[in-house]
Amino acid sequence: MNFETLFKAARDRTVRAAISGAGEFGTSFIFQARRVPGLDVPIIVNRTVQRGVDAFAYAGYDAADIKVCENAAQAKAAFEAGKRIVVADPSPVLELPFDVFVEGTGNPEVGARYGELSIAHGKHVVMVSKETDSVVGCVLAAMARKTGLVYTPADGDQPSLLVGLVTWARALGLTLLSAGKSSEYDFVYDPGQGNVTSLDRMSGAAGFEAVWDLGGREVGEVAARRAEILASLPRHAVPDLCEMSHVINATGLGFDSATFHAPICRIAEIPDMMVPRGLGGLLGRQGVVDVINCLRKPDELSMAGGVYIVVACEDPKSWEVLRLKGHVVNRNRSAAMLYHPAHLLGVESAISVLTAALLGHSTGGENPQPLSDLAGRTTRALKAGTVLKAQGHHHVIDGVEGILVEGRRAEGSNPIPYYMADGCTLSCDIPAGTVLAVDMVTRPQGTTLERLRRAQDDLFRPAR
Repeated sequence: MNFETLFKAARDRTVRAAISGAGEFGTSFIFQARRVPGLDVPIIVNRTVQRGVDAFAYAGYDAADIKVCENAAQAKAAFEAGKRIVVADPSPVLELPFDVFVEGTGNPEVGARYGELSIAHGKHVVMVSKETDSVVGCVLAAMARKTGLVYTPADGDQPSLLVGLVTWARALGLTLLSAGKSSEYDFVYDPGQGNVTSLDRMSGAAGFEAVWDLGGREVGEVAARRAEILASLPRHAVPDLCEMSHVINATGLGFDSATFHAPICRIAEIPDMMVPRGLGGLLGRQGVVDVINCLRKPDELSMAGGVYIVVACEDPKSWEVLRLKGHVVNRNRSAAMLYHPAHLLGVESAISVLTAALLGHSTGGENPQPLSDLAGRTTRALKAGTVLKAQGHHHVIDGVEGILVEGRRAEGSNPIPYYMADGCTLSCDIPAGTVLAVDMVTRPQGTTLERLRRAQDDLFRPAR
């Protein structure tokens, strides 16, 4: 694909975008956007306005060109004067003539409110906040589509990139056995030190050399032994499940395990492990998404949190040629892995912004369906009155792990979506190992997230 010709309209017009959230993602997007032909980002929405000012300054804008605005009149005057605008809330800027709102706060309620407001004001929405998308992304996409707008995930995050890889394979007529991503942080094995590290965690690895290679053994045996040796290193992460729920809803793929198999897996082993058991792998069936924890030595290349697909080798002659050229094919030559070993945060998100504004397309699903929900399961007993709060860099509720469940109405004894539980109070004692249900919590009243989720349930699953 020639992206310069794809976006040739950018030579004749400028796409203008506003972004909410000036954290790691937002700062990288704003910095790179200044270098993208035909793209301008004149507006940052951030509750702490100084962070927005700092993001513009980091991107190279002079202090005299950055204006903090408190109302619509100030914002209009600053926009017409060509200033960079920083506001604490989007309300003052929504009437300004920009094309795309990029939502990157990571706050499920804020993301829902900003997304709905943007669509109501005729703006395309690039939803970076996977937390919001996992609860109400399907209805926001439907609302946008109804008014001729685009609601899309962002290239730079794995869901959009994996949807691209899956749909590319389908367009070529390849038979998809599985799809997935590498979890954010590699498992790095240092045989000299006898340990494995994952970000800031370390585990002893006595006996690991014996399972470094698959050899001629069954993959289930090797995967189980690796997990046993490295039991102190977590293999399952809420953000991974959250992102893959988006892929399921966007592509119609399924899932094989509520928490994924998530094996500790070398890149070259992916087509051996991530195929159905009938082909020697770990999966119960084909056509599912999963996650791997990338295993490597310190001097080996990382998968960098990238995405992969595994396809059937239905043309043995061609795939043998491709194998000899270095493509990753499994031991029995029945499947091959194709991958994109990177996700570049805001550095590459301009692709989704330009695609929405210039082409009227999403880089995610054309018509996402709520096939799955990210739900929560307690990892320890929780008392009535406990306030559930998603915290930290990965927005995790303490004492609650993520699981995937079949999409259902968010009511009664059905599981409550994980990020819909954020801010709720437990109304009863909950034992460890319990899937949190809607009727186990007291929810804040009048939230945008709650209202949009009801609208999504009514649209896709009308009550009987």
